Amino acid sequence: MNPVAEKFSEFYEKWVKKLEEILHQLLEMSKKIVSSNDKSEQELQDLVSKVTTHIKEYYSVKWGAANEDVLVFFSSPWLSPLENAYLWVTGWKPSAVFKLLESLKMISNFAMTEEQERKIELLRSRIKMEEEKVESEMERQQVALADRKMVELAKACSRARNGGGGGGGGGDVDAVVEVAMKGLLAGLEKIMKASDCVRLKTLKGVLDLLTPMQCVHFLAANIAMQLRLRQWGKKTDPNN
Repeated sequence: MNPVAEKFSEFYEKWVKKLEEILHQLLEMSKKIVSSNDKSEQELQDLVSKVTTHIKEYYSVKWGAANEDVLVFFSSPWLSPLENAYLWVTGWKPSAVFKLLESLKMISNFAMTEEQERKIELLRSRIKMEEEKVESEMERQQVALADRKMVELAKACSRARNGGGGGGGGGDVDAVVEVAMKGLLAGLEKIMKASDCVRLKTLKGVLDLLTPMQCVHFLAANIAMQLRLRQWGKKTDPNN
């Protein structure tokens, strides 16, 4: 494991531990909401703010690490193979949140108003378009590997390696390869950040449309799903 991956793995383990503590607080608050209505909106909002601050910390550290080595986030060694299998461009897929909301609507104390449902549907459409933009950019980045300049560069590398490139050409080829790789990595970092922005925009959009009580239920369900997948992944990981 390279230094960037190792450092981020250490951060992620601590971050998940804190996430487990936050889930416990959310579940406790959910129970109190169900058993009594004496919880003030301020208490609920404070807990929701605690969750969003913790989530923002993850993306802040992630972006800092990606600036050093973006490729580790496209393989994520701190995650199990099962968790990696469910990733969408280095993280959770934003549209999955709307499936979760559909499930939560079955709970009596999560019933949404018609106005909320209408706005959630509009948000779903906007997020779907944003996802498609990211996917289109990712496809463009992948196809760029096969464009004429990259093919010519690959040929030049092969000639230099086989000694057929003429005198002193190896260093020039290496320099061109370095520039090309920087361009590819910069493109991947841009796509990763764009996908993270869609995730954050989805989370903020949903939380803005829900009541504080609904936010607590939603966040508890969302985090529980993430942690449960991690538990299942660790059990099925042969390297664990």
